[in-house]
Amino acid sequence: MKKVTILTQEKDAGQAIRRLRSIGVVHIEHQKAPAGKDIATIKEDIASLEKVIGILSAPEVQGTSGIKCAVGLRDWRFAAGHILDTCARRDHLEEYGRSLATSIAEWTPWGDFDPKAIQALGARDIFISLYQIPVGELEKLPREVIIKKLAVSQGVARCVVVSREKIVTLFKEIPLPKAGLNEMKEKFFENEGILNALRDTIRKYTCYLERFTQIRAAFDKELEFHEALQGMGGAQGITYIIGYIPADASAKLVESARAEQWGITVTEPSPEDAVPTLVRNPRWMSIINPVFKLLEIVPGYSELDISFWFLIFFSIFFGMLIGDAGDGAIFLILTAFAHFKLRKKVRDKAPFYLFYILSACAIIWGLLTGTIFGQAWLPQSVKPLLPALRNDRMVQELCFLIGAVHLSIAHLWRAALKAPSITALADIGWMSIIWGGFFLARLLILGERFPASAKWLFITGALLVAFFTAPRKNILKGFGAGMGALALNLVNSFTDVVSYIRLFAVGLAAVAIADAFNKMAIDVGFGNIFAGLTAAFILLIGHTLNIILGPMSVLVHGVRLNVLEFCGHLSISWSGFSYKPFKE
Repeated sequence: MKKVTILTQEKDAGQAIRRLRSIGVVHIEHQKAPAGKDIATIKEDIASLEKVIGILSAPEVQGTSGIKCAVGLRDWRFAAGHILDTCARRDHLEEYGRSLATSIAEWTPWGDFDPKAIQALGARDIFISLYQIPVGELEKLPREVIIKKLAVSQGVARCVVVSREKIVTLFKEIPLPKAGLNEMKEKFFENEGILNALRDTIRKYTCYLERFTQIRAAFDKELEFHEALQGMGGAQGITYIIGYIPADASAKLVESARAEQWGITVTEPSPEDAVPTLVRNPRWMSIINPVFKLLEIVPGYSELDISFWFLIFFSIFFGMLIGDAGDGAIFLILTAFAHFKLRKKVRDKAPFYLFYILSACAIIWGLLTGTIFGQAWLPQSVKPLLPALRNDRMVQELCFLIGAVHLSIAHLWRAALKAPSITALADIGWMSIIWGGFFLARLLILGERFPASAKWLFITGALLVAFFTAPRKNILKGFGAGMGALALNLVNSFTDVVSYIRLFAVGLAAVAIADAFNKMAIDVGFGNIFAGLTAAFILLIGHTLNIILGPMSVLVHGVRLNVLEFCGHLSISWSGFSYKPFKE
């Protein structure tokens, strides 16, 4: 990336911004916080549009009207205001309806009566009060009152107490409702009728959802323009824009600046600059980009791009974590179906190609291990292509091996970048420690023999890290810095290798779930229609559960091993932000 500074006269600032937008290569860095009446007004319009789009996108109004637009949307502000007002009234009446429903449920056991008539009797010294009193305590009421029990539930009596004067009791009197039961019901049904009319009104506007979305997108671009304009720096009649462009776009921008008579400088960014990250990969490698977009992670400008290794190992991890050829085949079929259905609507086909590869990896691993919708139900004649992968100890050792190779690639890459500096030897030392951790994991977890020569991996690695992490003229200070790094990361290097055993554990759990549901279905049997349907339902539930949990486990574990363990050894912190050129 190159850093550019463009200078123009203040009177030409608006035209310069429009021209830059048409060129479409500059990632603008605001020199001051954009503010102004235009920006505030646009943000208000965008906020209204977002509310309207949210209302019209709600599941309860989508696909229920069938109404087609007879005319275009001439005044979107009037329509948006009408929708928002209608929605606000709908929400208010829904809350009122819930309150009425609660009151109806509360007063139904008491029956219908007129609260105003009871209050009128009070003016004639006839007092009627409502109570809920335990049956055994009714005797505590004054003797001169008349008690009428309406109902008894769980030892508590709902009762009406009639007296000639106000009485004082130990029990709390139930306040009268504002309306009788039948009146509440009438209001509830009237409220529901108005609500249905309001909902129909909102549904009529769903045909304009796409138009509102287009208007929202147009306002986004307008806001971007005004923020770029108001975010320009300036002094003494000169305004300037600072931004970043790809190195291969500098010639085009300089040529445009010459034609527009702008002042322009193109320089290398300094270490203090917040430079956006632009990752360009071959088309076949860019299919991993949807994963980075999903995770919303971008490497810093000075950090490495791991797309290639992420794609390779993420595919391997997916195959091992799903671990079932049957599930992989379902993923493949679903991907092909979605690809066919959405082929004209989706411009970026990368997610489909990625899932083709991932599904194929799951199928391959399933065939290697002899896992097709589980293992136990398969006949003895169906053999795994690689029987050793049915041995748990062998798979665990394979996980440690994958971990050691994966992390070694990270340090070998760092060493290659540091060469010919002697600090590259520190990463060679970490590689040695990682392989020592591999043999230690085999000893502690699998009970395998620890090779006598493996201790030299730790010794050699520790010495290389201690002496070459931060070599200085003062050898003792350099050695101290290296020992500090060793103390902080030695245990982590071992635990990172062990962490790859999650590939075995999660894959084994998926097989166990499939086998458990298969056994339940076999136990039910297929002797009759009812048993067959029950067994089929059990199989459907079990394997659907695996198909749902499988991708979740990949997001948790497969992504973690790449983004945390591997990137931790590469010193990638994902602190970057994407290059977003100001363009039309």
